[in-house]
Amino acid sequence: MDLGLTDRVYVLTGASRGLGYATAQCLVADGARVVLSARDPDAVAAAAERLGGPEHAVGLTADLADPETPGQLVAAAREHFGRLDGALISVGGPPPGNAAAITDEQWRLSFETVFLGTIRAVRTIAGALPEGGAIGLVLSTSARGPVPGLGISNGLRPGLVGAAKDIADDYGPRGVRVVGLLPGRILTDRNRELFAATGDPERARTEAEAGIPLRRIGDPAEFGRVAAFVLSPAASYLTGITLPVDGGALRGL
Repeated sequence: MDLGLTDRVYVLTGASRGLGYATAQCLVADGARVVLSARDPDAVAAAAERLGGPEHAVGLTADLADPETPGQLVAAAREHFGRLDGALISVGGPPPGNAAAITDEQWRLSFETVFLGTIRAVRTIAGALPEGGAIGLVLSTSARGPVPGLGISNGLRPGLVGAAKDIADDYGPRGVRVVGLLPGRILTDRNRELFAATGDPERARTEAEAGIPLRRIGDPAEFGRVAAFVLSPAASYLTGITLPVDGGALRGL
C-alpha cells in the first residue's frame, strides 16, 4: 500500500533515538523528509546523518520545555524543505517513582516538559499545518491504566489524552488530525533503564513479557511503522483517538 508520504515533511521531537527515531526511519524509507530534534546536539546530528543527511533529514538541538522550540521546528521545516505536513511529538519519560513520594520540584519540572511542552508544541504546529496535516503524540499505556512505579506518567498522560481529543475537535474542521499513540513495553533505552532499576533486569523483562498476550517486548520499528501510517495520508479518517501499540497488554475494550 502506498502511504502517500513521498516528499511530505515532518518534524519529530525527542527523535535522536528510541520511538521517535524509529518513526523517522519509517517515514524516510517511504519518501518523506524529516526535521529531528533532541537536547543532545551530537546525538541529533548523528541521527540525521544516519537517515541520509540534509537531503532527507536535518537535526535541531531543542528542548520542548523552551517556549521557542515549536516555532523553531516549524521554521526549520519550511527553511530546509519548503513545507510542513505533520509532526510526531515525543517527550522522554519522567522520573520513575510512586506519586506519593515524588517531590514538588519533580512534579513541576515534569509538568513543564511532559505536559505543557507537549500542549504548546501541538498547538503551535497544528496552527501551521495545511489541510491534510497530522500530529501524533507519543504517550503511554499509562494514559489508560496506571503503571506501577511511574507515578508522574500516571498523573500526566491521561490529561494529555483529554487535551489531545479537545485539540482534535478544534482542528478537525480545518482537515488537521491529532492522534495519540500509546506504546506499551517496547525495547527502548527507557525500558532498559526501568528493567535495570529493579536490580534484576532479566527477571523484570521475563515478568513483563508474561503480562503481554504476544509474550514478548516490542521492537521500536513495530511502533515506527504504526506511527508512520497514522501520520500519512493513508490514515486520513483517523483523528481524536488513542491507539495502543502494546502487544495486547491493555485489557480495556
